[in-house]
Amino acid sequence: MSDGKRAASAPWIRTRLRTAPGAAVALAVLVLVTAFLAAAFPRAVDAYETKGLRHDIRLADAGRSAVEVSRPQPGLELPREQREAGVRTPELRRIGGALGKALPAPLRADMSSVAYGVRTLKPVLATEPWLPRPDTVPPQLSYTAQTGLKEHARLVEGAWPTTPAEVTSTSRAVRGAVTEETAAALNMKVGSTLRLPTAVGGPLTVTITGIVAPRDPGGSYWSADPLVRTPSLIPDPASPFPQNYWTGTVLLAEDAGPALLATATEPSLFWRFPPDASALTGPDGARLTAVVNSLESGPGLLKVRAIAGDTAEVLTGLGHIVQANARMRDAISPVIAVAALGIGSVAAVVLVMTGALIAARRKAELALMRSRGGSLRGIGGRLLAETAVTVVPASALGLLLAVLAVGGGRWWPAALAAAGVGLLVCVALPLRTTLQHIRPTLHGAREDMVSARPSRRRTVAELTLLVLAVGAVTALRRRGTSGGGTDLLVSGAPVLVALIAALVLVRLYPLPLRLAARPMARLRGAIGFLSLARAGRSSAGGALPLLALLLALATAAFGGSVIAGIGDARDDAALTAVGADARVSGKSERATLPDELVRTVRDLDGVRNAAPLRVEFGVAMPESAAGGGGAGSGPDDSGTDTGADSGGDGDAAGARATTMVGVDPASYTRLARATGLPDFPSGLLKATGASAPLPEGAKSGPERVLPVIASPAVAARLGKEQHAVDTLSGDFKVQVVGTVERVASLASTNFLIVNSASLEQRAPTTLLLTGAPDPGKLRAAADGNGEEFVVQLRSEERARYVNTPMQAGAERIYLAAVAAGAGYALLAVLLSLLQTAPERKTLLARLRTMGLTTGQGRRLLAFEATPQALLAAGGGLLTGWATIVLLSPGIDLVPLALAGVAGSDTSPVTLRADLWSLALPAAGVVALAAAVAGVQAWWASRRGSITELRAGDSR
Repeated sequence: MSDGKRAASAPWIRTRLRTAPGAAVALAVLVLVTAFLAAAFPRAVDAYETKGLRHDIRLADAGRSAVEVSRPQPGLELPREQREAGVRTPELRRIGGALGKALPAPLRADMSSVAYGVRTLKPVLATEPWLPRPDTVPPQLSYTAQTGLKEHARLVEGAWPTTPAEVTSTSRAVRGAVTEETAAALNMKVGSTLRLPTAVGGPLTVTITGIVAPRDPGGSYWSADPLVRTPSLIPDPASPFPQNYWTGTVLLAEDAGPALLATATEPSLFWRFPPDASALTGPDGARLTAVVNSLESGPGLLKVRAIAGDTAEVLTGLGHIVQANARMRDAISPVIAVAALGIGSVAAVVLVMTGALIAARRKAELALMRSRGGSLRGIGGRLLAETAVTVVPASALGLLLAVLAVGGGRWWPAALAAAGVGLLVCVALPLRTTLQHIRPTLHGAREDMVSARPSRRRTVAELTLLVLAVGAVTALRRRGTSGGGTDLLVSGAPVLVALIAALVLVRLYPLPLRLAARPMARLRGAIGFLSLARAGRSSAGGALPLLALLLALATAAFGGSVIAGIGDARDDAALTAVGADARVSGKSERATLPDELVRTVRDLDGVRNAAPLRVEFGVAMPESAAGGGGAGSGPDDSGTDTGADSGGDGDAAGARATTMVGVDPASYTRLARATGLPDFPSGLLKATGASAPLPEGAKSGPERVLPVIASPAVAARLGKEQHAVDTLSGDFKVQVVGTVERVASLASTNFLIVNSASLEQRAPTTLLLTGAPDPGKLRAAADGNGEEFVVQLRSEERARYVNTPMQAGAERIYLAAVAAGAGYALLAVLLSLLQTAPERKTLLARLRTMGLTTGQGRRLLAFEATPQALLAAGGGLLTGWATIVLLSPGIDLVPLALAGVAGSDTSPVTLRADLWSLALPAAGVVALAAAVAGVQAWWASRRGSITELRAGDSR
């Protein structure tokens, strides 16, 4: 019997696939695309996390990322021969090899850049008369004897430093080398000698035998200690006066370490292991942090000391780099989880809708089988086998395409996601179909909402879901979304809001349509009444299609708002840094622009407006205002600038100093309006009366009162009274006549804006431009007036916010989420309309026999589809807006927009609803519904009524 059943199954499946190949292919394509997206998502997340971790480690300073093991010189209680043997190259190489093998996974060292040797911790005062002495202070030099010099440098002049005879602690002559930069800065050449004092006997003489150039100046060998490559001029901390001296490093021969044991330079042994990031993956971040912590102060340190000695210690900044990467990942992952859960829910609903469409098309066939004695188990088994033949290969192919398209990720999350898609389809279609045939049904019963009223069980289930969803949203609103990390309750906010909206709207939707149908029934034509009556009764507007549309629209709106918010944050940060589309200023704060330069730049092609500014930092606030109470007197309200106008230490200094900006009111207000910055009526700073322009060469008196526009923090301290201020542009009194939140070219919240025409010194220090001037001509004009002027372009500043791999990956995922959300929304509309397409074709055929024209048929279908489309579009707008409002308090877009850019504004960037992201997907749903209805009416009009009304067809 079992063999007979198996023999009968194959013809059934083959016959079904041959009978409806289009449906099978369409289902396979849908499953293929969905499985590809489901499998590609975890691989894409793994890929950008992996690239982000490797990027952060590789771009970090070598001195921070390298793992360095160091210990003091061998103890003085040891015999001299043992101390010398402990610092020779063979012993250092043995310990270095053992340490490299002992590094715990996933930490691996880049063995090609490993360096070890002996170095001096205490710089030596170099008293040679030929060395440069700025401010009469002699240089201080360090010495290191480390391995690998020939492999990491090329000889420019002289010979490599060697040790002709064995070097001991009693040796008093060794050879060394310096880099080209060190030789140029310290006047060294081949044959130069340096002397180091020793504890016993004469000084140790170091002869420079070669000058070398690094092969990879940015590599760990040369950058872990920058003084090895490049000397530095640093201030003398012990001097009461500002004095500078040179400091640098001399590279001794590889085996010259024992000679340093006789000096008082605190010799130290070191082994430096730069990390190899090529094998690291994103999920390795947590393990890597634990490994670094263990090496610094845990079991890993005990293993290191067992190899390198009991006094060894591990120093590295790798843990901080990985932790910073983890903080960015934790800030990005909740935003990504919203898109993933939203699109995943939409895809699941669309797959279930597909199963419902197939079940509806085969309802009569399966009802006949059920009426002839077919069991539910047998029918379900055949449907399962028939579905699996199509779905399983499609899921596997989707997984294969995802693995090929997205590299660098783990395979098992992708396999689970693709298997979940296949399992959902294989289970949903047979289950949905067989549940409809538990009881045999009569052919020809009405299937609209007049007869198919929800049962009590369905009502209770919907009410239960509604109560749970409302409770979850209420809890989320009370708790907030800023807890950090991925929270399923936060990530599921679009699903919860869409579920509430779908359950409520699907119940309320027929009521206004039926009420509107009553006055339409009194009109002369039948199209309006018939379309509203059918729209109010149609089963195409059920909860499932509406839920899919609301989820897709909400997710697309959320993703579009995130992308728009990232762009707005970067545009605003670039505007804050530059002040306009272009900026010309001096390299020093007090450098002024010549009148010729201002005229030349103003006349360049592409310049629409030029606004000269005179910016003066560190203007002392009046004593009565700087120490005043009231609003803004505390450090939290002072709005202290982080720039040069701080004028002192801490918040107290910020309260005593501000920035004065002299402007031409007319040109500045035009520039502010063009760039979107806060402006003010130019008449407030009109230079008349006491503030009239001074004659050429006249001095400003303290009795003059100038009107000023102030920041809110400064205005709160100054009040409405007149206050005397002393500036480099003259002495005068100021009186606040207005406030603005921001001023062009300043990130400070402490500023005063005055009319530059009223100042004693009016020469501008900055020129702001709007328009699109040619960058080459603009820089040529600035360079033509000397090298003390710099040009900044807003477009170039905007381009500085280059995405890190993690930011770029997250943005790509959101773009894909927006596209997938739009695609699934359109597919949901098609599925909901296709489910009732045979019924509408039959209706048009019947009405054509009663005299309905082709145009009237098109209007009927369009009017019937419009209320459902408007319901979905309006609900989608509401759901998307509610989702953004619900999640915005806990979402900061800085990690996605500005993280990793030095000097960028890192104030929180909150998520705001983007009108286009809300409106475009909703408008697309309405347009598609109208287009599909028109195509259906056109196609139905091409077929005869007899074809549609044949006996036995579905009605």
